Amino acid sequence: MHSFTRSAVAVAVTAVAVAALAGCSGAGDDGGESSGYVDGGTFTISMVADPGALDPQASAVSTLFQLSAFAYDRLVSIDQDGKVQSQLASDWSIDGTAITLTLNDGITCSDGSDFTADTAVANILWIADPENQSPFLGSFLAPVASAEADGSTITIELAAPAPFALEGLANVPMVCAAGLDDRDQLTAATLGTGPYVLTDAVPNDHYTYELNEDYAWGPGGVTADEEGLPAQIVARIIPNETTAANLVLSGEINAASIVGPDAARLEAAGLFSQGLPALVGEQWYNQNAGHATSDPAVRMALTQALDLAELQKVVTSNAGEPATRLTVLPPSTCDYDAVSGNVPVFDVDAANAALEDAGWVPGADGIREKDGVKLELTFLYANTLGTGGTSAAELATQQWEEIGVKATPTQNDSTTLTGTIFGSGAWDVAWVPLNVSNPDQVVGFVSGASAPDGTNFAGIHNADYEAGVAAAMGMVGAEGCDTWKEAETALFTAADVVPFANNVVKTYAKGAEFTMLDQIVPTSIRLIAG
Repeated sequence: MHSFTRSAVAVAVTAVAVAALAGCSGAGDDGGESSGYVDGGTFTISMVADPGALDPQASAVSTLFQLSAFAYDRLVSIDQDGKVQSQLASDWSIDGTAITLTLNDGITCSDGSDFTADTAVANILWIADPENQSPFLGSFLAPVASAEADGSTITIELAAPAPFALEGLANVPMVCAAGLDDRDQLTAATLGTGPYVLTDAVPNDHYTYELNEDYAWGPGGVTADEEGLPAQIVARIIPNETTAANLVLSGEINAASIVGPDAARLEAAGLFSQGLPALVGEQWYNQNAGHATSDPAVRMALTQALDLAELQKVVTSNAGEPATRLTVLPPSTCDYDAVSGNVPVFDVDAANAALEDAGWVPGADGIREKDGVKLELTFLYANTLGTGGTSAAELATQQWEEIGVKATPTQNDSTTLTGTIFGSGAWDVAWVPLNVSNPDQVVGFVSGASAPDGTNFAGIHNADYEAGVAAAMGMVGAEGCDTWKEAETALFTAADVVPFANNVVKTYAKGAEFTMLDQIVPTSIRLIAG
């Protein structure tokens, strides 16, 4: 969850740039650099955090989601208009709960083996097995009743109707048979059909990928013979945005996503850029037992104590807008504002009254307490928010202090953050941008089993939301948007999730151009001469 891009929190944390989740992007500007393409070169990209283990189906933090795209294909892909197009599959159809796909001929894996329909089915069944705890289940792959192969044809029978089933499959990376047989190999290597193969991995430093010269089944039929396609891709781990911006300007690296004030320097340099609308300000409360934030009154008070309009300006360095809904990554089928008028408004008096009524009284040091326990909270936020995120976290901490709440803010990279919220649970409040395109992709993160048994890391159980989801899941595409809006409204009015800032996150490049969907599309990268 960094930020999450479509890649969502662990499909998700999307680390904003990220984000994971996993749709299509904004417009680009070539800055006048184009003077012909260069073959055989190296494209170097900055990433804010190490992805951890590289198994592409076991996590979907945004950094891993980007790396996985280099080495692993999907059954289908999404173009910039939001339409389903070919990738591993040449044809597809959906009829009720039945999805049928036909594989392209001649698909081979990085180890030389054939990628078959049986292998695709094995991927689907592994993700669909709750015992494997893949974050893709319920977010990008709906629960599956059965899956089988017949020659080159794959048939998936879903357990229930899913309104965006094909769009979800466009986010599911396919692993080759050897990787499925021994998943330990996937921790530090790649076994896929993608355009690139991992050749060097130095955690917390860099990952190097070499072009698969035989690649011929990319999105829409793209092959490895495209002019200007890099022969090598290097992903460098550079946590500091200012450093990354400097390296882009100097030409030492080709691309970096910048969300903070350093973006102004890159804009002024006239660099190529691609913008990705994203939800960057999103507050979560740990509602699991043993946390003060399991108390609805505490969650409400913490929300009312915040000047969300001011936080939105600070976290986006005055470049963003108020949040509107949970699904802003394009192409998003639903376009509505479920936030305005529904998130509790800034009201310090009401916040104090809510805590008083719930039995939280000021102690001698000004910090509220109840039954001998002080109202002291662990507050985590993602480093993908840049310097604006640090400033906003400090402001939030000050505003909570005014109502007698002590919050200790800690910045984390996306890998550490997701490990905490899905693993140890040692947090009370977290700013985790979860970015996806369609509302069904959010469901597993705000309902169902709590982490570590499920992806509902905040332990949210909102009956009105769940009822809305049950109704919306039976509607296809845009038909259900009004119902999805009502469901999200239930989350916001209860302060279960508090979205407060949108922004266009830009990836800047020098000496290269590309298309962004939820991440850089590997087969779209072109190295530019001059």
